[in-house]
Amino acid sequence: MPEILDVIGRTPVVRLRNLTTPDEAQLIAKLENANPAGSLKDRPAWHIIEHAERTGRLRPGGTIIESSSGNFSIALAMIGASRGYRVVAVVDPKLTATNRGLLEAFGAEIIVVDEPDDSGSFHKTRIELANRLHRQTPGSFRPDQCFNPLNGQAHYRTTARELLAQTRHLAAVVCTVSTGGQLGGIARAVKERAPHVKVIGVDVHGSTVFGGRPHAYLTPGVGLSWTPANLADLSLVDEVYMVTDQDAFRACRTLVRSEGLLAGVSTGAALTVALTEAMQGKPRQQVAFLAADRGERYLATAFNDDWLKDHGLTTAADPEGLRRRARQLVPHSTRPADECANHLPDLAAELGSPTFVLARSEWR
Repeated sequence: MPEILDVIGRTPVVRLRNLTTPDEAQLIAKLENANPAGSLKDRPAWHIIEHAERTGRLRPGGTIIESSSGNFSIALAMIGASRGYRVVAVVDPKLTATNRGLLEAFGAEIIVVDEPDDSGSFHKTRIELANRLHRQTPGSFRPDQCFNPLNGQAHYRTTARELLAQTRHLAAVVCTVSTGGQLGGIARAVKERAPHVKVIGVDVHGSTVFGGRPHAYLTPGVGLSWTPANLADLSLVDEVYMVTDQDAFRACRTLVRSEGLLAGVSTGAALTVALTEAMQGKPRQQVAFLAADRGERYLATAFNDDWLKDHGLTTAADPEGLRRRARQLVPHSTRPADECANHLPDLAAELGSPTFVLARSEWR
């Protein structure tokens, strides 16, 4: 009989019925929100913790300290509850009431950082505090999803291989980007095993993962102020799109109304771009994207009309409106390695992050 952590991964794929026409490519959603803690972050969280246990970096009764206001910390909290670890989540003021409730339900401790970094976000100050707490806490372990290559390896070894095995006519796979594990790991596996398949990255306006000027944005689960280490080789990514908050929120609302699939806002960002690609494709071809997390986490925001109106966002949930917007989208870059890399190679050391080394041979 499996235990809770044994059922992470092996998530199903489903074909969407109503957003494309018969003369377009099929839209395929991989349901990462079927993981036990509700998101695709279950995979790298458990992969990193399991590796730490195996290598002696995390021992029974130890403490896990991580910078995350969302799905990664929730996944770690689930793992901590199952394995008997204390979990400390370093979060920022944007932590939603739902995510706070989930963290507390699993027994995690929460520390809020209220000082923004030089980009106006809280990523760097959160990471710096998590690293300091790690140094001060005996028996602690820092998963460090932003700089740990095991984040990408988890998706390389599992998510990508599952998706390739589950599809027969895959033409493109669309991945959103934040800490880079999903996009970086899937891109590496796809280009090794099915190089004809296009890999498309998605970010939100205001993030500077792929360059540009930073500004505030509302879409959770995407965005950084630098290109993450798990995206060290941008030549594996064929195209990059930038979407707006309006795009992401409209699409996730349309997805549940038109297809019955309740997923989060970053899934809406991926869907918008996947639809753009599918509308340009051919029948029988498949364009895949990941349903990154459960939509119940956004009932107070994306699925709350009053909240949307207060933030100047549309309450629309119409397929034709989404298709019109998808027709308008054009790539931010078709040569991201040459045009929009924003790597900060010294940042991990500046923030005091642990050193992680993963040899090329270890990816297999």
